[in-house]
Formats: sequence, C-alpha cells, structure tokens
Amino acid sequence: MNIEIDNIKTNYIDFGSGDTIVLLHGWGSNINLLNTLTTSLNANYRVIALDLPGFGQSSEPDYAMNVDDYTNFVINFINKLGIKKTHILGHSFGGRIIIKMMSKQNLPFQIDKIVLVDSAGIKPKKSLKVAFKIKIFKLSRKLFEGTILGKMYPNFIENMRNKSGSADYNSATPIMRQILVNVVNEDLTPLLSNIKNETLLIWGDKDDATPIQDAYTMNKLIKNSGLITVKNAGHYSYLEQKDYVNSAISAFLS
Repeated sequence: MNIEIDNIKTNYIDFGSGDTIVLLHGWGSNINLLNTLTTSLNANYRVIALDLPGFGQSSEPDYAMNVDDYTNFVINFINKLGIKKTHILGHSFGGRIIIKMMSKQNLPFQIDKIVLVDSAGIKPKKSLKVAFKIKIFKLSRKLFEGTILGKMYPNFIENMRNKSGSADYNSATPIMRQILVNVVNEDLTPLLSNIKNETLLIWGDKDDATPIQDAYTMNKLIKNSGLITVKNAGHYSYLEQKDYVNSAISAFLS
C-alpha cells in the first residue's frame, strides 16, 4: 500500500488484527527484511511496517533529513493512520527513531511497549586510527576541491572516499550520504533515561555494528528495561535466530 506523508510517497503494509504494533527497519533495509517478524506477529496483532524515506519502495526526500525529521515523519505516519495506541519495535536505525520519539512531548497517540533490536543511538568513540583517517581526508579535500590539483586529479577525493567510507556510505545516493552523516553524528545517549515504557532489548552478542556494550548501556539507562542476548548472532539477530527472537517478542508483548 502507498500513502503520502510530508510529500513523500510511502510504501507500507498493514494487516492482522488485535493490538497494534508498528515496526521500523534499520538503515539500508526495508519492510521485506522484516517478514519473519511480521509473519510471526500478525496472528495476534495488527502489524504495520513502512519503508522509511529513501529506502525500499518509498521515495527519497529532497533534502538531507536528520533523526528529528525521520522521527516527525513516523509520528505523522502513525497519526495519519488514526492509531491511538501502539506497541513499537525498531531495528538499528529504527531504534534510533524510537529513542528520539520517546523524548517528544504531547505525542498524538500512546506508545505502549517498546522493543529495540540491535538498536543504534549511541555514538561510538573514534579510535586514534579512525580520527587520523578523518583528519587526512578533510585535509585532502581542502587541497583538492576547487583547486588546480582537483582539476588535475578529478577523481582523487571520490576514490579516497570509496576506500575509507563505510559500505552503507559508499552504496548510498548523494542525498542519502548526507542523511547518513547527519544520523550517525548524533549521540542519543542523553535521551535514553527519558524512556519510561516497558522496554525489551534484544541483541546479538556478535554484533559488530552496534556492539553488545551499547545494549548494556541502554539497559542501565532505560530503567524499565530488560535485555535478552542472542548467542552467536550479529547485527541482524532477528534473522539469524528468528525462532528464539520471535518467541521472546511474543512473550514480552503478551
């Protein structure tokens, strides 16, 4: 199904019956990768999931959105569907949106229980090696962009970016690259204590994108939270150990 939110064509699914749960996917993902969750939940819940702007079959925004923009977008989406009360689940980037949402005042609907799966939101500390690479890249950009060196070697900066950038960054379109930079540079750690809802944290113990230490920090700062560690699973724990994760979510919600 499609709906227009904030002038963005938005692809979403809405099926099942019962209490509502909204699912938010991670960066570079889409609602198709949430199939194992939606299939498990729709027997007992009304399940809603959307492709966030710039992902899946939803349109790209025409400006570089930040976490606040995505959060307001999701709020407008839920409100437009007429939902008054919902559980909410977010994986990775989707979790980041939820953390920000729970610091908003006067939401037009009620959030009940929260599930954060390998959630983003805690800004990692840069190692000396990474900090050095960033410094070299910024210096190189000053030397090459708009200078005679840049005209002599027009692909130098782009090649350097491709070698040093993350896979998410390198595979993104120009506008989504700007958005990624906006998103990852915001540390949401100070907002975690604002979450008062019952919250389930689900984390792969081998997660190298949002490491298990992030889960311990969130568990400590979100007072009404519990943590389930998924053994031998990485950043997509809900796919790698789907039966275990689905059972944990169903038990928590019920």
